Amino acid sequence: MVTDKLNKLREYQRQMAKIEKELARYNAKLASLPGKYGFKSMDTFIDALRGAKGSGTGGAAKGGAKSSGRKPRAKITPEMKQKLKSLVNSGKTGGEIAKQLNISLPSVQNIKKELGLVKARK
Repeated sequence: MVTDKLNKLREYQRQMAKIEKELARYNAKLASLPGKYGFKSMDTFIDALRGAKGSGTGGAAKGGAKSSGRKPRAKITPEMKQKLKSLVNSGKTGGEIAKQLNISLPSVQNIKKELGLVKARK
C-alpha cells in the first residue's frame, strides 16, 4: 500500500515537471511578444494594448466608434416619413415598419404621432 502511494507520488511529480516545462516555454513566448512588435518592455506593450482597447468604460473607443453594440442613429428623412405613412395605410404593424425602414419601433411611433396617425387617448 505504501509502495503504491509512493509510485503515485512519483508519477504526479513527473506530470508536474512536464507541466512546469510547458509553462516555462509559454512564459518565454509571452516575454518575447513586446520585442516582436517593437516595444522595449512588457509595460510599454501592455500600455499600448490598453490604449488600443479604449478607455474600458463602455464608452467610445478610439476612432469615435461606440462599443456598446448599438446601431448607429438613423437619419429620418421626409421620404422615410412618406414611406412610413404609406406602410401604415397599407396595414403594416409598427414592428414590420421598423424592420423595413431599419429604424426603431419608438421612432416609428414618434413619426406616426407627428403625422397624426395615432388616435388620441381619452
